[in-house]
Amino acid sequence: MTVFSTESFADHEQVVFVSDAPSGLRAIIAVHDTSLGPGIGGCRMYPYASEEEALRDVLRLSRGMTFKAAAAGLDYGGAKAVIIGDPKTAKTPALLRAMGVAVDRLGGRYVTAEDVGTTVDDFAEVRKTTRHVVGLPAELGGSGDPSPTTALGVFIGLGAAARYRWGSHRLAGRTVAVQGLGNVGWHLCRLLADADAALVVSDIDPGRAAQAASAYGARVVEPEAIYAADADIFAPCAMGAIIDDGTIDALRAGIVGGAANNQLARQEHGFRLRDRGILYAPDFVINAAGMIRVASEIDGFDQALVDRRVARIATTLQAIFERADADAITTEAAAMDIAGQRLRAARARNAAALAT
Repeated sequence: MTVFSTESFADHEQVVFVSDAPSGLRAIIAVHDTSLGPGIGGCRMYPYASEEEALRDVLRLSRGMTFKAAAAGLDYGGAKAVIIGDPKTAKTPALLRAMGVAVDRLGGRYVTAEDVGTTVDDFAEVRKTTRHVVGLPAELGGSGDPSPTTALGVFIGLGAAARYRWGSHRLAGRTVAVQGLGNVGWHLCRLLADADAALVVSDIDPGRAAQAASAYGARVVEPEAIYAADADIFAPCAMGAIIDDGTIDALRAGIVGGAANNQLARQEHGFRLRDRGILYAPDFVINAAGMIRVASEIDGFDQALVDRRVARIATTLQAIFERADADAITTEAAAMDIAGQRLRAARARNAAALAT
C-alpha cells in the first residue's frame, strides 16, 4: 500500500499508522493542514473492506476538515482518524484508551472527537490517555453530543439554499429525502418535521426507518430508491461519495445538501449537478456546525458564540451560490476558493514569521 501516490493524497502534512496488539487497535491518523491551527476531526470506526479503503477515507475526510474549518472562520486545521473494525463487536475500553495514546503522541497537532461508529461516551474513555479531545460529555467539562448542532446547521443551510433557489427559506410544504438516520439524520428529521416539511427516509437499518415513520410521519423507501424519490431536497446524512455517475441521473430533487462528508465521488460530479440545474450546498460548509461546537471547547465553551457562528452558515452559503453563478463555476469550487483565501493568508503569515 502506498501513501504519496494514492489518488486521495493531497499534500497531507502527516499520516500515521497505528497498531496496538493487546487491544487489537488498527488505525490511521491523517493530519492534512495545520496552517490555521491544530487539526481537528472526528475518529471514525468502521469495518473497512481493506486497508486501502480506510486510507482513502481518512485522506479524503481530513482534507475536507481543513476546508470546513477555514470556511467556518475557525482558527484550526483539518485532521481525521479512522479505526478499522466493527464498532458493534470490536470496540472496547482498552482499544479506546490505546487510540488516546496514539493521539497523545502527536503532541496536540491532532484534536480528536466522535464520529461515525464512535460516541461522546467513548471519548470519555479516550480522555483517560490524552487531553487532546473535544466533544466530551458535559460532566467532563465538554459540550456533549454535537449531533443536534450539526443537524441545526444543515437545517439552516437548507433554508439558505431554498431561499436562493425558490425565493423563501421556509421549508413548509417541501419534501425532503433524508438518506441515513444516524444521530444527525434523526435530529434533522425532527427539525424538518417541526417546520412542516414532508419526509421521505431511508436507512440500512429497517427498524430505524420504521421509527422515523412513526415519529415524523415519514415515508420509508429502500436505500437504493432514495435517490429517485419525488422530493424537492435530497439530504445525504450517511456515508460519502454517494453522488456519482449513476445517482446523479436518478436525482429528482432541486437541491442537494446534507450532513455526510465528501458527498461528491469525484470533483467532476459538481459540474454534473450544475448542468442538471441542481443546487449543491457543499458538504464541508453546510455540515460545519458540529465542528464549530466542539472547537469552542478548546478556549472555553461559549454557546452564544457557537450560535452566531452556526447562523453564519446561511450567509456563507449565500456568498458561495452567488459567486458560483457569477463566475460560472461549481458551488464546490466557489466554496473551496473562499476557504482557500483564508488558508493562503495563513500560510503567508506563517512563512513570514519563520523568516524573521
